[in-house]
Amino acid sequence: MKHRLERVCEVLKRELGIIICRDLNFGSTLVTVSAVDVTPDLKQAHVFVSALGQAGAERKALEELERNRVLLQGELAKRVTLKNTPHLHFKIDEAIERGSRVLSIMDQLGLEEEPR
Repeated sequence: MKHRLERVCEVLKRELGIIICRDLNFGSTLVTVSAVDVTPDLKQAHVFVSALGQAGAERKALEELERNRVLLQGELAKRVTLKNTPHLHFKIDEAIERGSRVLSIMDQLGLEEEPR
C-alpha cells in the first residue's frame, strides 16, 4: 500500500505542475511544485511549493494558489482518476533555503580552514 501512495503523490505532483504552469500566471515569479504528501485515505494533499523571485514572492504565490484551489482541484479531478479528489493544502517548501544556508556555512568553514 505504501508504494501506491508514493505513486499517487508523484502523479499528483506532475499533474499539478502542468496545471499550474498552464492555467495560472505569477508574473516574473517562478513557482515549482516540489512535493505532494497525501494522507492514506487520499482525502487531503499537502502540496509543497517553492517560489523564486522578488521579496515576498512566496507569500504572493501561496495566496494565488489558495485563491485558485477550487479550479486546481477541478482540473486535477479531470486529469487523475481517483475515488476522491484530495483537498489541496498549499505550503511553502523551505528546503531550498535550508540547503543554500548549509552551503554558505560550509563555504565559510572552508575559508576559515585554508589559512592554517
